[in-house]
Amino acid sequence: MSQYTVLTFYKFIRLEDCAQLRAPLLEVCQVHGVIGTILLAPEGINATIAGTRGGVDAVLAFLRADPRLADVHYKASAAREPPFGRMKVRLKKEIVTLGVDGVDPARAVGEYVPASQWNSLLAEEDMLVLDTRNVYETALGVFEHAVDPRIATFRQFPDYVRRTLDPATQRNVAMYCTGGIRCEKASALLLDLGFKNVYHLQGGILKYLEHIPAADSVWRGSCFVFDERVALGQGLVEAPIVDSY
Repeated sequence: MSQYTVLTFYKFIRLEDCAQLRAPLLEVCQVHGVIGTILLAPEGINATIAGTRGGVDAVLAFLRADPRLADVHYKASAAREPPFGRMKVRLKKEIVTLGVDGVDPARAVGEYVPASQWNSLLAEEDMLVLDTRNVYETALGVFEHAVDPRIATFRQFPDYVRRTLDPATQRNVAMYCTGGIRCEKASALLLDLGFKNVYHLQGGILKYLEHIPAADSVWRGSCFVFDERVALGQGLVEAPIVDSY
């Protein structure tokens, strides 16, 4: 029987007062026995937390009381054992590190594609499907026909794009990542570089695995997650670790 509810969520929104949010947010988590990691930066929030359903809901309610975070959406999964050792709320320059000044997903991003429409988008002609994750993640699983940039960190993604892709010839680019945050920020980068038709999987692989039946899935392998469970499969259940290459 699962004892822990795991929530993963993020939002790109201007949080210039993120330093003032840290202490009260950490206190709420500790009071309700919630563990995990929350990153705060001027560009927004990025979190994976775990606890009882009531505990994680209390943290979510605290965040949603801030009008800027009222529409935060999450992915929920389960864990039999504590997936984290403790609770950390950290201040960062970026909630996901791309390392390119001026890229602002709160200003402009590509088109969100819900999980229900992802298969159809991938089947379109002249659609480049690009994985924005790291090589140790792609080793466990990928979407059919996706291009793996073979990067070690997300900071290497901009250089890969500049070396490999040309906005004058590559008309359609669809990107994905674990929970949606990297591909959303990558879509802002591509728009800044002049790409026109940029798409990204809303909610990432986790949302796809949560909602798409196995019989209809074009996902192959398991999805690496950054906690003690290591990998999830269809329906967001813990999955064995199998190298997809």
